[in-house]
Amino acid sequence: MKNIIALCCFCLVSYTVTGQTSVSPAPALSAETASILNSPPEIAIIPEPVAIVKQEGYFILPANVTIQCADVPENKQALAFLEERLSAATGSYVSAVSKTTPSASIKLLINDKADHTLAAEGYHLQVTPNHITIRANKPAGLFYGVQTLLQLFPAAIESKEKVQDIEWKAPCVEITDYPRVGWRGLMFDVARHFFTKEEVKQYIDAMVRYKYNVLHLHLTDDEGWRIEIKGLPKLTEVGAWNVKKVGEFGNFIPPVADEPRNYGGFYTQDDIRELVAYAKARFVNILPEIDVPGHSLAAVSSYPELSCTPGAENYRVRSGERIMDWSRGAPPIALVDNTLCPANEKVYSFLDTIITQVAALFPFDYIHMGGDEAPFNFWEKNDSVKALMQKEGLKDMHQVQGYFEKRVQKIVEAKGKKFIGWDEILDGDLPSSAAVMSWRGMKYGTEAAKKKHEVVMSPSTFAYLDYMQADAITEPRVYASLRLSKSYEFDPVPADVDPKYIKGGQANLWTEQVYNIRQAEYMTWPRGMAIAESVWSPAAKKNWTNFFGRVEQHFKRLDVAETKYAPSVYDPIFKVSRSADRQLQIELSTEVEGLDIYYSFDNSFPDRFYPKYTEKLTPPKDATMLKVITYRGKNQVGRMMNMPIEELNKRAGKK
Repeated sequence: MKNIIALCCFCLVSYTVTGQTSVSPAPALSAETASILNSPPEIAIIPEPVAIVKQEGYFILPANVTIQCADVPENKQALAFLEERLSAATGSYVSAVSKTTPSASIKLLINDKADHTLAAEGYHLQVTPNHITIRANKPAGLFYGVQTLLQLFPAAIESKEKVQDIEWKAPCVEITDYPRVGWRGLMFDVARHFFTKEEVKQYIDAMVRYKYNVLHLHLTDDEGWRIEIKGLPKLTEVGAWNVKKVGEFGNFIPPVADEPRNYGGFYTQDDIRELVAYAKARFVNILPEIDVPGHSLAAVSSYPELSCTPGAENYRVRSGERIMDWSRGAPPIALVDNTLCPANEKVYSFLDTIITQVAALFPFDYIHMGGDEAPFNFWEKNDSVKALMQKEGLKDMHQVQGYFEKRVQKIVEAKGKKFIGWDEILDGDLPSSAAVMSWRGMKYGTEAAKKKHEVVMSPSTFAYLDYMQADAITEPRVYASLRLSKSYEFDPVPADVDPKYIKGGQANLWTEQVYNIRQAEYMTWPRGMAIAESVWSPAAKKNWTNFFGRVEQHFKRLDVAETKYAPSVYDPIFKVSRSADRQLQIELSTEVEGLDIYYSFDNSFPDRFYPKYTEKLTPPKDATMLKVITYRGKNQVGRMMNMPIEELNKRAGKK
């Protein structure tokens, strides 16, 4: 049970959300709530800045724009980004000067004396009728200030071509802003499905608009090895390719021997260098992940001698067929052995080669070495593992994995990097120098912080972007749901830990069911906005109703930018039960206030002239389909949803 309570400054009512997939009917709107929903905010910045003071008047963009900015490499991207956006959509002529000039319309200034309030990533933005000034201690602050400035202009500023008949103005305002935490990450799984170098750049360009600064690339898994390693050519000759399947990942028919293995790809080391430089120019660090000892079928298929299991030479890179049995929970029962053998010295030489090259390619301080969901059933019957346990005094398979993780940690640290892994590494009692990425809720991250590990919070409870955003009838089917309002509840810093151990927070986009970059965008936005605000903005300023009002303005920006996003927040939510006489009862609600739901049982498509939902529904005896749609006033906002009565009966249980 959770309560979402608006800040008192908006005098809003509270309402209750039960679980992740059902929301109780919204109460009658207060006059001020209705005003917020019906009157788009003039200032709609995401993430919400620390302090905003609205002033009188507007800055009107002139036909000739001069930007004053010091000519240093670190400022290049902020300047280029601003020049491009201000010129492409508006048609204005934009030029830059490096020296002080009174004619400059916009000034990007590095403070001569550091403002300690702003630290390295903060900025101060002032918009007056005549000038715009962004001040920061470091170039990163200027870059983030530019992102905020562009959000003050009309949504059409996102256009890649000139837009006519727009008054290009920004409200006069003073903004002081800086991030709540230092690590503000998105994880992009490029292993399950390969995404090209240009698509990764596209993802970076989208994330920096919301002030993310870490891109976690999940580079290896059962479905593909995506990074060139010199001296280990089979990793990309064999490990980067599988059989293309389309449908519901995880339930594909196993490929037959003659099906072509030509689906996939990998990044050359030059590609990686290019991506690292591209990200760095936008103040993003790339965190590489090599996922071991589990999730390693692509590696084992390439080099079967790394396995504990006879017959591994017959293994193939997974194409989405079922390879794990999760019916008994974690750890899973492996149907094929997708692990590296912890008792095989060749494994550690193999990893040393990989980590040496990864450390040289990625300048970020950390290397992620996975550690999640390793099955134990093949280890348990392996004589080499049994001998290792006896030799090292290991009592169970968790300690076996702990032995493996400690050896890998030493390799990582020998390359001058910090070791980070998923929270299962805690089972191995690793030293506190190992950093932990907590994905199984907040609990394990909290425990790790109390043991003085550095922690990045990325809990599935709030931050798993592969989860369904609306009802399963509309979404690629995944085992759990995560609505926008639930993501917005994320707080990366638990109240009962020393915050110095919390590096920050991160959202994770696993891509088993994500086949292309458009779907990756759809799954990331707007939930990525909610996580961005959680890791940047002061916790006290978070307010769901205010946030969603700003999200709606950003939908317009994404439309103009031709970035795909999910409108799932407008979709009705279904809750079913049975009456005393076992009749099916259907309760409909909405995630946001101010929406009306219209419905039909006669297979026709409802609009606002159809029956309006006001109380629980019982379907007519012979009805087979409930169609529902949401409106705000006279405007359709939700998608047409087609819910089979048979599905609702299944959810309600037996008659």
